Amino acid sequence: MEGTYGILSIRSMEARDVPAVMSIQSACPEIARWTVPDYARVAQGDMAGWVAQKHELAGFIVARRAAGDLEILNFAVRPEARRSGIGAALLRAATAWGSTFSAEKTFLEVRISNLAAIRFYERNGFGVTGRRPCYYSAPIEDALVLTASLRVD
Repeated sequence: MEGTYGILSIRSMEARDVPAVMSIQSACPEIARWTVPDYARVAQGDMAGWVAQKHELAGFIVARRAAGDLEILNFAVRPEARRSGIGAALLRAATAWGSTFSAEKTFLEVRISNLAAIRFYERNGFGVTGRRPCYYSAPIEDALVLTASLRVD
């Protein structure tokens, strides 16, 4: 993929990526706060994870299979690399993985104040299906549950 951030590759997250993923997380206070061991588990295959890379990592997404569906657990793109197609490419990688086990839907939680992310998800076929009060901490905030169908009708 080529865009304003240059030629982009999407690949599985590896242990060597964890420091850069932590750096991206630090630059994105709106996402869930994970620890180095959490991301190390992704790199070890306990969860599915992908990174978007040009010369440096520009973003990442972590997902898991949940009762036959696809759950996006954490997802971020460096602020300076947003609106260049990186997030959409990462989301496609995760949903393509979901199709390998015939997931019918993808779901995730997003901070209710994260309007840019909510708009991004809506552009990518997600709709609000629920709300989780006080789901996030630092600061305490409700989450919206967003869901998208993966069925091809």
